[in-house]
Amino acid sequence: MPPDSFWRIIRIGAVGLVLAAAVAGLVLGDAWLWAAVEWSPSAYADFYASDGFDTPTTVALLVVALLKAELLWLILRAPAPGPLDPREKALRRLLYLAVAYTLVLWYPIALLPYVVDAAFRLALWTAIYILYLLVIRWRSPMLRATAGATFAVVLAGTAGELLDGLDLLELGSDDIVGLGLVLGGVAATILTVVGQQRDGRWSRGTLAAGWLSVGFYALVIPLNVLIESTSSDIPAMPVMINAVGLVSIVWIAATARELPAEGSPANLPPARRRVIRVAVTAVAVLPVIALIPPEQTPRLTYTGWSTDCYDRPRFGDLKPAERDAAFLCRARSTQSGIPPMFPDSLTDQEILAYGRALCRTRDRDQQKAILTRAGSARPAWGADLWDLVYVCPEIVGATHPELLRSTKESEAANTAYIAEENAKCRDPWPRTKGVVQATANYFLFVDGDPGYLVHDPEDEAADEAAEQAMGKLYDDRTLIEVGGSAVLIGHVEDVVDLCLTVKAFRTAPPQRTAGWDQVDEVPIVSRSGRLTVPEMGEGEVGAGAPMPNLAIAGKGRYRLRVYVRVADAGEEHLVVVFPGASRKRLQLKP
Repeated sequence: MPPDSFWRIIRIGAVGLVLAAAVAGLVLGDAWLWAAVEWSPSAYADFYASDGFDTPTTVALLVVALLKAELLWLILRAPAPGPLDPREKALRRLLYLAVAYTLVLWYPIALLPYVVDAAFRLALWTAIYILYLLVIRWRSPMLRATAGATFAVVLAGTAGELLDGLDLLELGSDDIVGLGLVLGGVAATILTVVGQQRDGRWSRGTLAAGWLSVGFYALVIPLNVLIESTSSDIPAMPVMINAVGLVSIVWIAATARELPAEGSPANLPPARRRVIRVAVTAVAVLPVIALIPPEQTPRLTYTGWSTDCYDRPRFGDLKPAERDAAFLCRARSTQSGIPPMFPDSLTDQEILAYGRALCRTRDRDQQKAILTRAGSARPAWGADLWDLVYVCPEIVGATHPELLRSTKESEAANTAYIAEENAKCRDPWPRTKGVVQATANYFLFVDGDPGYLVHDPEDEAADEAAEQAMGKLYDDRTLIEVGGSAVLIGHVEDVVDLCLTVKAFRTAPPQRTAGWDQVDEVPIVSRSGRLTVPEMGEGEVGAGAPMPNLAIAGKGRYRLRVYVRVADAGEEHLVVVFPGASRKRLQLKP
């Protein structure tokens, strides 16, 4: 029987068997379909889809079966006729052995200890690379030397795997070694294809398959990262990558087939060119198609535990393309144990659509109805404007333009607001200068605040003293209460801020109670040599400007006098501190 007829029978039989097995697997079940498409034991299917394949995955497996059948048809072409010297014969046999290993022999070898597999691959590719250097007519000593150095790097990585398996030497972490092997494989393939092109005996189809295998290597790193995060959801992904990887086997088989100097046409027939174009298109397009899940499958770009959701950037800090993702973070957030606004069963598109519908509501009842329909675990809570601004800035910004600001703009606006409020406050004793003094607006909580502290912030018992003073203030319902090194001063009216002036004197100033509604004097102690009023921090209560140290005599006992009045401009306080050992509490007015 002529060699061409023999190889044609093998091609038709192998391809027909693959297609028939895929059809049988479709009838017999997922395990059989997996074995037919992946050419591996059906038990591997449980790793990717223990609950069985869904319809999109089954369709993808059938497409992969057709692709692998086409690539197998290209691999099993008859060797080109022509004389071969001993080196070329050895290279052809080793290349066909590499093809057989990738297609069939990998499984029985994998049943042996790992070091056997690593040793086999090291020996096989060492021989192939040496023969590449001897057989290919590189036509450039520099190119041959560069290829040799690259081959040595790849073989060193394989040798490192073998040594690691023998517990003799570890060249680096598995990730580093794996990345080195991939990058080395890319470089080795590129140099080999360039050498083949310079040699001139290999056809354009073989060179095209070589460059396509380089493209496959370029996809390995990002697709493997994607598989690690999505393989449980998209089991067809590793199957697709394995199928596309066969293009490198097409190149290796074609390299072995066309080794004779004559017999390989420089230009392929038109029919074969069309086949190669189809294969090229499939290799380029099918991985992209596999990355696109069906529309009915939830796309969980961001979940409540996504690391990208820990930061909460302001609307103005984000680019337009980033704002939908920011809303998805908030919609699925479970921080502080709070249930998410939307369940994870909804796709990104559905959540964004519900978010825009919430923007058009007029009250909480309408928001509750939308969230209930969406399956929210907390529909009665509604949605806040600082969350909705990311999906409908034109609606929220019309009534709350401050939510559109960036962090820098917000800081500038807050600084300007504080300065404006401070400017409204005046020193009530302008002609009586203290040793140190300051006047500023004191900001309180909007929902009500018991008051403000004059305290020793460096006292070890400062927190305890403040709590003690606050407890007395609530119990006695008085304006001022003392807790050792802390004095808590309340406010007369239900206000969110008040004008505060503090002054420190070396001796007691005149009482001057005229014009004030209430004047009290109490003792206070400084254990560290400091007495001051808390300054406002970001998003906190406190004075709108730095407050001085009122303990001008250092550690010891002081007297603290508080003047309070309410006028048309609001509530105004004057705090006077001076040294004094008296522990009496005085009500000077009324």
